[in-house]
Amino acid sequence: MDDSSSFPESVELGCMAPCIGVSNIETSVAFYASMLGMRKTFENGNPVGFVIMKKDRAELHLSLCRVMKPQIHNVAHLTVSDANALFEHLSKSRVRIIKGLRDQQYGLRDFVISDPDGNRIDIGQPL
Repeated sequence: MDDSSSFPESVELGCMAPCIGVSNIETSVAFYASMLGMRKTFENGNPVGFVIMKKDRAELHLSLCRVMKPQIHNVAHLTVSDANALFEHLSKSRVRIIKGLRDQQYGLRDFVISDPDGNRIDIGQPL
């Protein structure tokens, strides 16, 4: 079902951000702020059940889920300008590394981390 010719040319797509489930909003906000340098730009609910985190062009939506089941697949992919420096920072900070830093034949130097809830984030730098 690939009928891209019917898509209206006047429509420009904006930012598309992954929304991931987290068991504790405060813990997740602290993790993404300290580990990826993101800042909270929006929150909703009382108590807060939804947060938007941003840094540069990256945006991540966090949604409170009381019952979390970690996924076995990556829930988001983040491109960065210096994978080596970020990998070193995350390693020193004792973030769980799922797959170590390596150059891939598909043109990325990448690695995979896990957030406090087990959400897998693939991080890569174009070679």
